[in-house]
Amino acid sequence: MSSTRELVVMARWPAPGRCKSRLAAGIGRRRAAAVQEGLCLHTCAVARQAQRRLAFGLVLAVQGLGPRARRRWGTALGCDRAVAQGGGSLGLRLQRQLLAARRRGARQVVLVGSDLPLLEAAELERAFRALDRAPLVLGPAADGGYWLIGLRGSWPALFSGIPWGSGGVLEHTSRTAARLGLEPEWLSCRHDLDWPADLASWR
Repeated sequence: MSSTRELVVMARWPAPGRCKSRLAAGIGRRRAAAVQEGLCLHTCAVARQAQRRLAFGLVLAVQGLGPRARRRWGTALGCDRAVAQGGGSLGLRLQRQLLAARRRGARQVVLVGSDLPLLEAAELERAFRALDRAPLVLGPAADGGYWLIGLRGSWPALFSGIPWGSGGVLEHTSRTAARLGLEPEWLSCRHDLDWPADLASWR
């Protein structure tokens, strides 16, 4: 696989007790894992739909699986490549995937989560189109984070010193971007599916 554009889907293997802990607290581990599996299927199906209209490499970055199982899962989801996220904070894992994509030759890299029940192919296309004009694109999340980040370049500071898991992720990222002289393009605000109450939007 070789492409000047690459979409990286950040995903956790849907094993009971190893994913969706906040959701599992309300609906149980097995049901939460089933939701996680459905979200991953949805995200990759939407990504493949966008890929048919706008060429890009589709990469599944996985937590919780060894190399062989990771490749099997990536193939089952229709991805071009399956890689390990590696250890560390979310910021370190995002930065690692960005740098790996750039080493593979991608000039535009979009990273997206797999917790988005209402994700649409048009939004992924819009993210890449935005990178034709801007160095940075952000998809704000309703909880104060972001559901997508796309870059045309490498700025490690965007992933450093961020209070991951808090409601201040997007604010801190925006301030860092301003210090770096990066004017982001913005996508629509989306809701992640993290809590039992969020299931109402996914029927």
